[in-house]
Amino acid sequence: MEWRDTGILLSVRRHGETSAIIDVFTPDRGRHAGVVRGGTSRKIAPILQPGAQLDVAWRARLEDHIGSFAVEPVRSRAALVMGDRLALAGLNAVTALLAFCLPEREAHLPLYRRTEQLLDLLGQNEVWPLAYLRWELALLEEMGFGLDLSCCAVTGGVEDLAYVSPKSGRAVSRAGAGDWAQRLLPLPPVLRGQGDAPDIEIAQGFETTGYFLAHHLAPDLGQRPLPEARGRFVDAFSRGL
Repeated sequence: MEWRDTGILLSVRRHGETSAIIDVFTPDRGRHAGVVRGGTSRKIAPILQPGAQLDVAWRARLEDHIGSFAVEPVRSRAALVMGDRLALAGLNAVTALLAFCLPEREAHLPLYRRTEQLLDLLGQNEVWPLAYLRWELALLEEMGFGLDLSCCAVTGGVEDLAYVSPKSGRAVSRAGAGDWAQRLLPLPPVLRGQGDAPDIEIAQGFETTGYFLAHHLAPDLGQRPLPEARGRFVDAFSRGL
């Protein structure tokens, strides 16, 4: 069994004395693991940095075996985050969330393309947090927990939408919320693609997407907690407000 593709490196862990097991997110094969022989060597280890774009060739005797990877660098993103705390935290959040939630060997081409575009914006801190928020919305959608922010779940109207139901993921207007407003999640205009996207709205958006990641997506994956890397990125962003 053999195939070749490009992909985004999600994680690396040591395997034995000289090898490494890597997880790669590819457009056609989804999240795929394999052994890199000599992955801890001075020649190969610098290539195996999470977020790197790799050309990978996978080979195994049988399809259900873990198999082995031969890797070649296509694009390193390490330089984009070097010395940039927010960019590094963002890169770690993306790769950790994908490693956490993607099923093995299941293609998610739209999400792959969005992820590649997002990572290519690393270092552009004036636009990256908004792009990352939109990526989290896309991640929820791809995993089956997309938010419906088109109209009020209570009244059916489209005006003055200000909240999101934590149960249904649907928008709720101020009129529809009534006395329940304090139990609902914020719906800043930025989540609906409206307005100038000030940082305070982006932070409110992270509160809402984070709730659905932690309380809807994570339980569906077996009650594992969200990767801490996501919280570290949100904290790093919030400290700059």
